[in-house]
Amino acid sequence: MEKIAPTKEWSAALRWNHWLMALVIVALIPTGVYIAAPFTVYPGDTVNKMFMGEVRFWHILCGVLLGFLSIWRLYLAFFSRFHADWRDFSACLNPKDAFRQACYYAYLSRKAPGNHQLYGPLQAGAYVTLFLMILLILLTGLILMGAGYDAGLTAFVYMLLKPLENWLGGLSTVRWLHHILMWGFILFIVIHVYMAVWYDITFKEGRISSMVSGIMFRQSPD
Repeated sequence: MEKIAPTKEWSAALRWNHWLMALVIVALIPTGVYIAAPFTVYPGDTVNKMFMGEVRFWHILCGVLLGFLSIWRLYLAFFSRFHADWRDFSACLNPKDAFRQACYYAYLSRKAPGNHQLYGPLQAGAYVTLFLMILLILLTGLILMGAGYDAGLTAFVYMLLKPLENWLGGLSTVRWLHHILMWGFILFIVIHVYMAVWYDITFKEGRISSMVSGIMFRQSPD
């Protein structure tokens, strides 16, 4: 006999980090799209048309928040007394388990892969990729923001990142990379939501609600 037992899966810090980061990313996408291709023209004097400035302010603010939230998540990965630390991300280094998990997701195998860590290999790989995308989009965003400043902290950061801009081929390439990374985030969100719903339907462990309560329901021997 097996019974369903509630298990503490996520700490409060991880849950707050998850939802705040999700909120910030969701705000960054439409503001970034508008900055790249503004589609509104208000009547009246040009001096009073500050909508672009307001959108840019919120975009930069959310970008700064994304940076701090990422630093917080890295801190939790190394110093949290709960699980979901850096060791769980090493699951992506096991190609054999990754292949088995991919076959199961593609309905090519009926045997569910046994995860030896908190994250499966594909999930761990997706999160590592996400953190790399965050790093790149923050760096390219700082370059694009600093290009218009001649003094202050922003100009100093831009000076430090100027070699990266030159290596990438100039501001046009940096802007193109920043835009492509945005579509990478959109793709990640779609897959992430789909897989969360798929897990809930398939395993019935309360994975989605666990990011609110912190509790998942797993089978345990009676």
